[in-house]
Amino acid sequence: MKVKLVTNILEANDRIAAENKKIFHEADVYVMNIMSAPGAGKTSLIEKTIKGLNGKLKIGVIEGDIAGTDDAQRIEGLGIPVVQINTGGACHLDANMISEVIADFPLKDLDLLIIENVGNLVCPAEFKVGEDMKVMLLSIAEGHDKPLKYPLMFQESSALILNKIDLLPYTDADIGKIKKDSLSLNANLKIFEVSCRTGEGINEWTKWLQSLVA
Repeated sequence: MKVKLVTNILEANDRIAAENKKIFHEADVYVMNIMSAPGAGKTSLIEKTIKGLNGKLKIGVIEGDIAGTDDAQRIEGLGIPVVQINTGGACHLDANMISEVIADFPLKDLDLLIIENVGNLVCPAEFKVGEDMKVMLLSIAEGHDKPLKYPLMFQESSALILNKIDLLPYTDADIGKIKKDSLSLNANLKIFEVSCRTGEGINEWTKWLQSLVA
């Protein structure tokens, strides 16, 4: 019964996600769902992305957290339309949560909608929300074992962003192994090495993203 229940939940979610995606496509908005563990740097990446695409794309952001509004306040400070979703304990955003806030955005005035999912390396990959692309963000400080420990995150993503590479000399992380294991799970994965602190690699990332949206 438990397996059937989980299947029903995912099927219901997928139906709502398809409805969301239809709305986004009719408004000609590209939607990106960013996933990572807590503290990997999702909000910092979004800030750098917004600044890198300033004047090139019109962007909106949905912030997902269990509680709090700190991340939304950071994005709002950049003059970007943003909505905070607090899940109250749920470990991921689902399609219904996104559906409930779509009306809060001037979708036809946007080119790109960025969804920052709840910090978690398991659940967010299981739930579609209507996105065009999932992006996995991995901090170098998390170590090189994560792709094989949490394979679904990497299998479901179109891009892998390796953040905090400025910390590489101070860790035991094997960046070569991260890339090899990630590509063994998803041969089409596009990999970027960035540092949100120094700005290294951000230009390559934003250029690629802009080409997708265009």
